Amino acid sequence: MNDVLEKLTQVLEDRKQASPDESYVASLHEKGLNKILEKVGEEAVETILAARDVAQGADASKLIYETADLWFHSLVMLSHLGENADSVLRELERRFNLSGLEEKASRG
Repeated sequence: MNDVLEKLTQVLEDRKQASPDESYVASLHEKGLNKILEKVGEEAVETILAARDVAQGADASKLIYETADLWFHSLVMLSHLGENADSVLRELERRFNLSGLEEKASRG
């Protein structure tokens, strides 16, 4: 796993046990899955809007910022459900040498 992802995974696991008054991540876990999913959805919309702005000529810095927020909240979601970035990276690796059309057809 990428060093940044390893560090972030460890921080997220540590923060699950922290006080919700002292940790944003702990407060999300305390509020439960629905709140975490709400944040993932919110960040997904913000990422989409930022991408649209870049396509219309805006600087990409906001897109990068919003994508980082989306990834972060997605990692919180995975952590809440007992998974982490390694699981996603393994799935992406599994898809190497498999065309996107083949992968999509295998879902059906």
